[in-house]
Amino acid sequence: MEDIYVARQPIFDKNKNIYAYELLFRDGTANYVPDIDGDVATTTLLANTFFTIGMDTLAAGRKLFINFTQNLLEKKVPLLLPSATTVIEILEDVKPDPALIDACAQMAADGYTIALDDFVYKPELAPLVALANIIKFDFRLTPREAIDAYLKQLSSNHLCLLAEKVETHDEFEAARKMGFELFQGYFFCRPEILQGREIQGSQLTQMMIMAQINSDTFSCDELERLIARDMGISYKLFKYLNSAFFARATKVTSVKQALVFMGEKEIRRFVSLVAMSRLAEGKPDELIRLACIRGKFCELLGGEANEQTSPSEMFTLGMFSLIDAVIDQPMDKILGELPLSNQIKHALVDAKGRLAGHIELVRSYETGRWDRVARLAHALKLDGKTLPALYLQACQWSDITAKAS
Repeated sequence: MEDIYVARQPIFDKNKNIYAYELLFRDGTANYVPDIDGDVATTTLLANTFFTIGMDTLAAGRKLFINFTQNLLEKKVPLLLPSATTVIEILEDVKPDPALIDACAQMAADGYTIALDDFVYKPELAPLVALANIIKFDFRLTPREAIDAYLKQLSSNHLCLLAEKVETHDEFEAARKMGFELFQGYFFCRPEILQGREIQGSQLTQMMIMAQINSDTFSCDELERLIARDMGISYKLFKYLNSAFFARATKVTSVKQALVFMGEKEIRRFVSLVAMSRLAEGKPDELIRLACIRGKFCELLGGEANEQTSPSEMFTLGMFSLIDAVIDQPMDKILGELPLSNQIKHALVDAKGRLAGHIELVRSYETGRWDRVARLAHALKLDGKTLPALYLQACQWSDITAKAS
């Protein structure tokens, strides 16, 4: 069975809640080149991801946007997927001939959501516009004046507008004011830095918990005492362990029992997640989810690479890579207040040192920059074939654990 490299990119509504994910992928046989044949990539994705890995792993209860080529649309391949969760993305290079329009009309009649990708208005696209539910505009490549002109030509109230490649909060606000309802890009994990703002004492306390609890010098007894004296952490921990997910015959009622059942390592991760959730109140839930994925992915990468840094520190590296966006402060200012290793600080502040490659590989993977992923994996002496499984494991861990926080 061929490897499939899949990452998911979030799509938000106006309230920064997750509406869907778009899948970014490449075929494992494609040697990391970006111009892989679209039919091969999509059919490999369907065969491996949906029918082997399972849609639920990547969808996390949301819709999934998937690119389809002209050939696959005309063959009505999207009909193999559930209409309730599949958004059919029609690529910008399709020709709206009768066969394609008839196929899309059947999919629309069967309840599928249809999106037109990288939209540039042309009169011949009118039949597809009439069938579409969502129109996507590249907010980086298309000038805003051109988008305004296209919107006037569309003049249809049944269309939902999606701004993609939204990378800053200013771009998000500009798109929202233009009438866009959905937003795709990594603006949500960039800090909104306001001059003169200080790190609050309560924020520093939560960050200290995260930093200390994943330190190799923090003992199991200290861990037990910290959880026992924090009612919020204790409550969430017991609720998590006594949930239907674990289906335990007897309830966990003490921190000591929890340590035995989950193990010290997973308890540390859980407490870190609770602390991060407290810090990120008012931020998009996806920010916490992404921090969790990065933490677990870094930990797993460190194990594969036989990294000298401990798993706890690798997890901390990933979690703290988004701390500037969580509390809207510069990374150097935040890390200057915390008892983290110089390796972590060097990687996150200066993008240098042994650990910088790991966090850059994670960032490249989540944005689908597969050529860079290949180079970084080689430099870190990682087997590239293991990366998809590690990423999916990190996604699964994040989705399960985040629900408990």
